[in-house]
Amino acid sequence: MKVTICAVGRLRKSPELALIEDYLDRFTKAGRAIGLGPASVIEVEDKKNLGMEAEAALIERALPAGAVVVTLDERGDLVSSPEFATRLGNWRDAARDVAFVIGGADGIAPGLRAKADWSLSFGRMVWPHMLVRVMLSEQLYRAGQILAGTPYHRV
Repeated sequence: MKVTICAVGRLRKSPELALIEDYLDRFTKAGRAIGLGPASVIEVEDKKNLGMEAEAALIERALPAGAVVVTLDERGDLVSSPEFATRLGNWRDAARDVAFVIGGADGIAPGLRAKADWSLSFGRMVWPHMLVRVMLSEQLYRAGQILAGTPYHRV
C-alpha cells in the first residue's frame, strides 16, 4: 500500500522537513512487515499564483491513479488516532493506495474537495501547511504502530 502526500508548496530545509522525513522513514521501515508503505511526498507549486483552481489542477495531475483521495481540511471529519489507523488498515486490506492532499494558503478548491473519497480534519483551527505535513506524517507512523500492536500509542 503506497501512501502519497500531495502538498502545495515547496518545503525547504527546515526543522519541519526533518520531522516529516523522520516520521515517513519510520512509517516506511516499520510498515513493511504489515503491508504499509512506502510513503512519499509530492510537492506542487503554482508559480504564477493563479489560486486554488490552478493548485487543484496541479494536484490532480500529481495524484496516483486509483488511489483513495483524502483531503486535509478543517471541515473534514475529526477522528481519533485508533479510528484513523482502522481506516488506513481497511484501505491496506482492500489493496488500495492512498493520497493525502494538503492545499495551499487558501485551502483546497471546492471541486477537488468534492472529488475526495474522504476529508480529514486535525481540528477546527486552520494550521500552516508545513505543520499539517508534520502532523500527518506522525499520525501515519502512529497508525502503523497501532496496527502493528506496538506500545507507541498509549490510551
